[in-house]
Amino acid sequence: MRPNLGAVRLAASAAWTLSGNDIGTMITAAPRLYPHMWSWDTAFISIGLAHLNVARAARELETLLGAQWRNGMIPHIVFSEGTGYFPGPERWGAAELNTDAPNAPRTSGICQPPVHAIALRRIVDIARSQGQRDVAFKLLKTAWPKLYRWHEWLVRHRDPLGTGMLAIVHGWESGMDNSPRWDLPYAEVVPGPDLPPYVRLDRGLVAADAERPSDAEYDRYLWLIEEMRKVRYDADAVVRTSSFLVGDVFVTALFALASEVLATLGEESEQPPWRIRQLRGWARRSRAAVAAAYDPRTGLARDRDLRGDRWLSTSTIAGFAPLLCGGLPVDAEKSMLATLTGPEWAGHPALFARIPPSVSPNDVGFRPKEYWRGPMWPVIAWLFGWAFAQRGWQEESDHLRSECLRLAADGSFAEYYHPVTGEPLGSRQQSWTATVVLDWLHTS
Repeated sequence: MRPNLGAVRLAASAAWTLSGNDIGTMITAAPRLYPHMWSWDTAFISIGLAHLNVARAARELETLLGAQWRNGMIPHIVFSEGTGYFPGPERWGAAELNTDAPNAPRTSGICQPPVHAIALRRIVDIARSQGQRDVAFKLLKTAWPKLYRWHEWLVRHRDPLGTGMLAIVHGWESGMDNSPRWDLPYAEVVPGPDLPPYVRLDRGLVAADAERPSDAEYDRYLWLIEEMRKVRYDADAVVRTSSFLVGDVFVTALFALASEVLATLGEESEQPPWRIRQLRGWARRSRAAVAAAYDPRTGLARDRDLRGDRWLSTSTIAGFAPLLCGGLPVDAEKSMLATLTGPEWAGHPALFARIPPSVSPNDVGFRPKEYWRGPMWPVIAWLFGWAFAQRGWQEESDHLRSECLRLAADGSFAEYYHPVTGEPLGSRQQSWTATVVLDWLHTS
């Protein structure tokens, strides 16, 4: 029988998980598989930390921002002193090849989804609710300019067509590493004979190889890094030369949402009015780009393969991106929300919990154990739940919260879960799963 810890023990177990993953300089994403700091993981981790210790949460976010590149990019990995993860800092060689990269701490050379303003919003709100307005104000003053520069970098270097649709140069930048969204553009990535040899370290750290990307996928992942190394991680050169260049509708929706959030935080902390206006303008443009990616035939939004000049109509959770940021006509939006909660997705009768999986169980490509090809991810449910609450859809938000707490009630805090059985999959004691559980438990 699947264990159910109950709210008090679950909260204590989540706090214990974060404490156990704290190595002093940072809270690692997971104790064995991910022994470093990941950009969007850290944003979520800081939210849960705020319920335990606001100052510690602020410090965690500041640690990430302290590794920001001089050009404004927030790298997707900030490496700790520990080993046990591949590709490590030597394989990336970011600081050796680009003077914008910090020498310490070492980082990767790509980025991840821009959810950091959402984390800042939550930390500030939690701090104020605890009477720690001074901590909130100090964090706003230090973090806001850095997040503005991060958003500015994305606009300057990742909107190659000037439409507001942000592009990614590696599937890792989406956070959804091996999603079927990327199958077609990845098929065009042909590793060269000079791909350096490597040994994967993720195998053996999860229960089954079938839960992880294949070796062929890893060859492509690493070849894209080699392409970036050849142009010394120059942001514009990477966009011009990368074999993989895709307009990511989910990242774009998050950017639109986060830019609005950052603008509001800027008003609260008396930031320059022209910067606030600029953020709202960026949000409007990206929101329009997300709406333009909507396909009325499928009722979902699409990514755009900029190398192949084609729409990517794969049906995944990312297709619901417009629900995060708005922009669709009312009827289309209502239809999309009904699809998300209906029998093809979250309401599918075979599911363990009424949470949208990464791929619909009705899809021919549904693989319930394989990373982003079918499992449920609590952190994605949190994102939708938080966005729904901001948009006034409280009933839908509360429903996601209660169902996700039921999914995570065993206390494994898995990276992701089998959508039919509820079995924990991937890494266990994952910090961002523990932290969103903490936030849900503290949300009445």
